[in-house]
Amino acid sequence: MPSLPRFFQTPEAFLEAVPRPVTLCFTNGCFDLIHPGHVQYLADARALGDFLVVGLNSDASVARLKGSSRPLQDEAARAAILLGLRSVDAVVRFEEDTPLELIRALRPDVLVKGGDYTPETVVGRDLVEGLGGKLVLIPFLPGHSTSRIEQRIRSGRGVTLE
Repeated sequence: MPSLPRFFQTPEAFLEAVPRPVTLCFTNGCFDLIHPGHVQYLADARALGDFLVVGLNSDASVARLKGSSRPLQDEAARAAILLGLRSVDAVVRFEEDTPLELIRALRPDVLVKGGDYTPETVVGRDLVEGLGGKLVLIPFLPGHSTSRIEQRIRSGRGVTLE
């Protein structure tokens, strides 16, 4: 796979390469199978500021969180797909199970998570709000879920929405 100039292996590499935007938005996830819900979510996240950084779980982190059959695509492929979306300005890989250290390093102005979270369950919320930033929870696009897609594929039902 060709090198991805906006895919950073560490937060330090990102901070060295990218001038601080006025409003830095941050979200994170495994993004193993990109679907329309992800596309809408990332567009909504990007609309909240000047620059969107996606924290991407490493392959080892995904396997720890989702099980040994995951990820379905390696981190380079997942980063390439994310960077192909016009809403994503940069991707920063992280090895830990949560993005707390990445959030601590990047100090985003806006922390974005999906509607399955509550403010109390968002990792890094206290840090971001303590620095004057804000948390935004974005509702899911109904009918789209990586887990449901994976279940349909593994059961032989294909990817047709039910």
